[in-house]
Amino acid sequence: MEKYLRDNFDVQPKRPSEAALRRWRSAVSVVKNPRRRFRMVANLAQRADAEQKRQKLQEKIRVALYVQKAALNFINGIYIYRGGHMLSKEIQEAGFGIDPDELASIVRSHDTKCLEHHEGIEGLAKAVCVSLQSGINSCDVPLRQNIYGVNRHAEKPSRSFWMFVWDAMQDLTLIILIVCAVVSIGVGISTEGLPKGMYDGVGIILCIILVVFVTSISDYKQSLQFKDLDKEKKNVSIQVTREGTRQKVSIYDLVVGDVIHLSIGDVVPADGLFISGFSLLIDESSLSGESEAVNVDQQKPFLLAGTTVQDGSAKMLVTCVGMRTEWGRLMDTLNEGGDDETPLQVKLNGVATIIGKIGLGFALLTFLVLTGRFLLEKIEQHEITEWGLNDASKLLNFFATAVIIIVVAVPEGLPLAVTLSLAFAMKKLMNDKALVRHLSACETMGSAGCICTDKTGTLTTNHMVVDKIWICEQTKAIKSGTSENVLKPSISEQIFDLLLQSIFQNTGSEIVKGQDGKNKIMGTPTESALLEFGLLLGGDSKYYNEKYKIVKIEPFNSVRKKMSVLVALPDGNNKSRAFCKGASEIVVKMCDKVVNADGKVIDMNEQQRNSITEVINGFASEALRTLCIAFKDIEGSSQEGPDFRNKSQQEMEEIIPKIQVMARSLPLDKHTLVTHLRNDFNEVVAVTGDGTNDAPALHEADIGLAMGIAGTEVAKENADVIVMDDNFTTIVNVIRWGRSVYINIQKFVQFQLTVNVVALMLNFVSACVSGSAPLTAVQMLWVNMIMDTLGALALATEPPHDGLMKRPPIGRNAKFITGVMWRNITGQSIYQIIVLLILKFRGKQILKLSGPDSTSVLNTVIFNTFVFCQVFNEINSRDMEKINVLRGMFSSWIFLMVMTLTICFQVIIVQFLGAFAQTVPLSRELWLTSCMIGALSLLVAVVLKCIPVPDSNYIATHHDGYEQLPSGPELA
Repeated sequence: MEKYLRDNFDVQPKRPSEAALRRWRSAVSVVKNPRRRFRMVANLAQRADAEQKRQKLQEKIRVALYVQKAALNFINGIYIYRGGHMLSKEIQEAGFGIDPDELASIVRSHDTKCLEHHEGIEGLAKAVCVSLQSGINSCDVPLRQNIYGVNRHAEKPSRSFWMFVWDAMQDLTLIILIVCAVVSIGVGISTEGLPKGMYDGVGIILCIILVVFVTSISDYKQSLQFKDLDKEKKNVSIQVTREGTRQKVSIYDLVVGDVIHLSIGDVVPADGLFISGFSLLIDESSLSGESEAVNVDQQKPFLLAGTTVQDGSAKMLVTCVGMRTEWGRLMDTLNEGGDDETPLQVKLNGVATIIGKIGLGFALLTFLVLTGRFLLEKIEQHEITEWGLNDASKLLNFFATAVIIIVVAVPEGLPLAVTLSLAFAMKKLMNDKALVRHLSACETMGSAGCICTDKTGTLTTNHMVVDKIWICEQTKAIKSGTSENVLKPSISEQIFDLLLQSIFQNTGSEIVKGQDGKNKIMGTPTESALLEFGLLLGGDSKYYNEKYKIVKIEPFNSVRKKMSVLVALPDGNNKSRAFCKGASEIVVKMCDKVVNADGKVIDMNEQQRNSITEVINGFASEALRTLCIAFKDIEGSSQEGPDFRNKSQQEMEEIIPKIQVMARSLPLDKHTLVTHLRNDFNEVVAVTGDGTNDAPALHEADIGLAMGIAGTEVAKENADVIVMDDNFTTIVNVIRWGRSVYINIQKFVQFQLTVNVVALMLNFVSACVSGSAPLTAVQMLWVNMIMDTLGALALATEPPHDGLMKRPPIGRNAKFITGVMWRNITGQSIYQIIVLLILKFRGKQILKLSGPDSTSVLNTVIFNTFVFCQVFNEINSRDMEKINVLRGMFSSWIFLMVMTLTICFQVIIVQFLGAFAQTVPLSRELWLTSCMIGALSLLVAVVLKCIPVPDSNYIATHHDGYEQLPSGPELA
């Protein structure tokens, strides 16, 4: 089976090839309800059509971006403004001076002449009633949304509950059973009269209605969970200025007139115009397909939604939102065709196909045996030429029995159980601060054997403070509550002023007034720590920014590992001062001078360079992040080259197994490490990242985890999971749930295969020996619901326990149905088949049944015993290896609820619905007997679990070379 599954039903968790997706689709057969079973499967034809639409739209946008710009340049000298759109009464009454369509077309068409006609960005700001310094007032948001639209893209309407009911009714076997039931009612009324003749048929119809509604409710609730998660995925926080304060708002609340702050890694959330900023480089490839980045400044101020900030920072005025943007139209095509199915969903479609074929064969064989025995009886009694309604009714029942075997034998619920388990896990992880963007990540995380994680903000808290400073050849410890006196007395006034100027002007963060009126620092943890230190020293950012004008900013990124700023000195001699801060070894290497103990700038000799390096290493050995600050008075600008690190393949293979910490790593290093771990060492690799340049590594890894607080939008877009609290504990929790999902599905498969084997063999053997099946159509439909929807609900939603983290991760190519599972399935099936067949053929003698209703009582006992065997086997399936299966059961309320409902419905069916289910009420003793036989399966499980099974499903060790890291509270 494993070879067949691997050859036909094996897909990659990320970016599976279209050939693999088509291969498993063509291998699937014996599907009862394609609409329901493939509901969570990508529609490849629809996806291909959507891709064609997207490419056509991109081509149109490319024309708009390049041809129109070229045309405007050519006709620059003869351009005549034709006049704007006529303002509607509604716009005039709202106080706005420009029509939404005209405003949108300015940016979309890059129409500089129209922008000039409206007196530039200041004129447009006046037209939309906004101050470029203070932003809009929050109370105006509804009005602006009414006039200029909301920042939402068109979404397909949600499917109603009745659509799921309709899907559930498309099951071919249920349709056949409904037809059989209707015919049965007609035949029954003709032969037995009303109301007795309609009981069998009505019973089947009622049971089908119950199955349909239980299935539909389960599917509908799943769809609501996925819809909520999808909303959360798209709900990005944007930094804006409103009412003079900088604040975060939801992307859905952005309106025309908002002043947005953009930085590296941000996705532009709406169309707009550049207000101010430095070195803004925009990647428009997602919109136009062009890979070359575009510089945006006051001469070329147009910014389009959906593009990405590749470098620099800026403030932007929103001019167009939602479906008026080109990105809004393009988004319509991006999600068509659905998401890729997960490896487990595909694999379980394969398992369902194999079992379905076996079940179909048994159903056909059972029908032939029953029909053959019936015909032989008629021949023996010389009645082969005499046919009546009773004979037709018997043949119809044989056919219904065969169809019911197919209903039970084809485990349609297997692939859907994965969806149920994933939906449950994703919802729980959302509550635990982990947003899963791709379904497959939930599964793959359980197999992760290697996590490449950033230290700062992930292994440590996301809040940083300045702990020590080395300045003027002296080290000062900065304690909480320290004032400016910690530095001022020991260094010169000029150096103290230079330090504060460097802190407040060479920064990517900003000190703003919050809605509570208090100062608040917006920015990364490192930048925030420096600004907090500057405020602690008594500095004032406003003073320095008013005195020294910033000429140019080179923002920090992971390649440069430094940030630089050029400011104009106020003496009017055209002199400038450059400040630089960043990775200590990079900045020190750039410097040829140093401030000595007297506060004077002197040439740096080799001894001083070594002394500074020793200080840096000393700080680093205390687990402190070290930064170096430098300055230079210049009349020009400096430049540097990137630091490339190249090793041969052989060197990589030797060094990677020994790596525990990679310090000062470039994004390329992280990407290289991940690639080698996956390809050379066959590891399932999880990677954390927050920066724009982490995107390739996040994309390459089996599971990419982006930081929700410190992470850029580009990092989040390339991640599979967003860790919303930037905490490593959350990552561990994701792994726990990943392992839980995988093992829960294995539990459900073990449970369902046991039911399948027992139901098939019981009906087939009974049909061959006695000429009748012990379980009726209604009873089998109820059993099918126990093992399908209710079984999945009970076992696929079990929460993780701490023991999961004590076992090694699942190997990349591990068998899904393990030796342990086959042992449990085989043992439980043998026990149940033997017990039920003994009851079938010797039950009357063992239970001492007699009288006209003894056969009905015996069949009811068999049905009752079969159900209780499944109830207790469901408990057995909670742990496939441990003997104590009751541990944690009473804290799993879903499991307890399913067990309670199953038993309650079983009592109702047996005691009160006998006319429909063909059962008779049982005595207390017979109920106890059924329950005890079922409970004995617990003891059978104990015996089975004592049988050792060699299992290579888990990877025993990682690649060699690791040494144990030092541990203890003092090193935490």
